[in-house]
Amino acid sequence: MNVIGTISLATLFMIAGPGSITSQAEEQGGHKAYVYTELQISAPFDKVPWQGINKAIKQQAGFKNKTWLSGAGNNSAGGFYVFDSLENAQKFVNDYFPKEAAKFGVAQTTRIFDAIATKEASKGMKSVHYMTATQKPGAYVYTEVQLSVLPFDKAPWRTQNPKLLKQQGLLSKTWLSGANTGTIGGFYAFDTLENAKTFAIEVFPKTAESLKAAFYTRVFDASQTEAASRDMSSPFYK
Repeated sequence: MNVIGTISLATLFMIAGPGSITSQAEEQGGHKAYVYTELQISAPFDKVPWQGINKAIKQQAGFKNKTWLSGAGNNSAGGFYVFDSLENAQKFVNDYFPKEAAKFGVAQTTRIFDAIATKEASKGMKSVHYMTATQKPGAYVYTEVQLSVLPFDKAPWRTQNPKLLKQQGLLSKTWLSGANTGTIGGFYAFDTLENAKTFAIEVFPKTAESLKAAFYTRVFDASQTEAASRDMSSPFYK
């Protein structure tokens, strides 16, 4: 892929939200949905003109903030977003994102999650969407298990949280519950890329095995996207 192609593909990436939100506002119900996106490309993040992209996409309806993602090892690109409602999150993944991806012939992944359903579980994992981050991350991990758990409160998060809090290098986790599907997962922050990889490759598969379910894991290098994420009011850098 040439540089021009890489930059063009980058322009379809994600919509981020206008302005920052305090932890107190989030506690009062300022967000109700999360969106995860990833594009099937290989684009070194320093080739992405994120400054211009950020200015353009902050206007997306209902968007609160975004954490940019850059795939460790493969340079895929994506984002983890916060929306004010499931309706606006749905509009984003159905109306905006597919059209932009189609312009460049790029395959895509989008997922919508119910933030209200997982609020209590996430607060127990020091989720930065409910409290101030104490340390900037070195890596992110995304997981999703092919298992439907509705309502989410039936998920084993009460027993899993104490175990996860002991995981080496884990800074926080936001639990995920698939809108309409009930699939369970998480968006994790780790102190280092090494600890993130250990969790995704060695630890999490054992959890999925205990649930007798197929699963999906992705690891992202947070050091590559810090400036772009800060500009989008990512809660990991407040």
